[in-house]
Amino acid sequence: MRQGSISQDLAGSALDGAVRTLFGLTWGQARDMVRRGKVAVNGKTVTDPLTRVRAGAEVVLDPAARRRTGTELPDKTLVHLDPHLVVVEKPAGINTVAFDPEGMGASIAKRAQPGEDAALDERVRTLIGKVEKRGGPPPTLGVVHRIDKETSGLVVFTRSWAAKKSLLQAFRFHHVHRRYLAIVHGKMDSCTIRSNFVPDRGDGLRGSVEKRHGRQKAVGSEKTQLAVTHVEVVERLPGKAAGQPCTLVACSLETGRTHQIRIHMSEAGHPVVGDRVYIRDFARAHEDKVVPAPRLMLHAAELGFVHPATEREMRWTSEPPKDMQEVLDWLRR
Repeated sequence: MRQGSISQDLAGSALDGAVRTLFGLTWGQARDMVRRGKVAVNGKTVTDPLTRVRAGAEVVLDPAARRRTGTELPDKTLVHLDPHLVVVEKPAGINTVAFDPEGMGASIAKRAQPGEDAALDERVRTLIGKVEKRGGPPPTLGVVHRIDKETSGLVVFTRSWAAKKSLLQAFRFHHVHRRYLAIVHGKMDSCTIRSNFVPDRGDGLRGSVEKRHGRQKAVGSEKTQLAVTHVEVVERLPGKAAGQPCTLVACSLETGRTHQIRIHMSEAGHPVVGDRVYIRDFARAHEDKVVPAPRLMLHAAELGFVHPATEREMRWTSEPPKDMQEVLDWLRR
């Protein structure tokens, strides 16, 4: 257990930033500690990383504190609900499905174990049961796509086998409209990025074979996956307070590969603000220009597809959440 007091310099800052400074943690570690219920302010556990702290407040970090395992989601999380599917607003910081550290590629059959935070699908099942006033066990949901743990925004789950089969096909053949908002480092221009992903681009990370050090094509039985991202500049952000200009971009996915936007932005020299994986090359070359953020500044803002039962074209939009909006406001100043 460690304890610290909020100084005048830290007064008014977000709790995750204060925890980071007080206890020498990274942004990710500080935010994770808060969300998991390991941080108390003046004797009260606080789980919102963006909670503002006052001068003189006593902050306690206790890694051994019992882990939070709540399944709560506000009713407004449900964007659309019918007998065939449910569209929800995923908060940042929770996995789409259980046992999925990066929010991608997990086994969808498992549920959270004792001591683990409930994933989005489990929380949505509980919320649907509450909204529909069901008796018995929560309803079954089908998982047809996922977004990263630190990414916020729109996710669809299915409620029938026919809907799941239809939407899996739609995602497979790229008939689903997906548009993401991202804050990226530097002055980026509108463009289309097309490359072929391999599991290891030479530095242990997934990436484009065209950007690999050494042989820039598939070797032997190595398989590649075409990845296409259309990038549109939405707003230039001066970033004077951050010491580095940034750009708000909209990324439309023609394909849907794991970490596609993060990889393409990084390889273009404009990593997503808040990324702590695909920023290595940028950080080494521009150590003083890495803009801090409480999480990955990536938001699934639009989702659309043909409804599997009614065959009507459906589309939903979502505004960036509070933490992303605060970073935008900061960079605009």
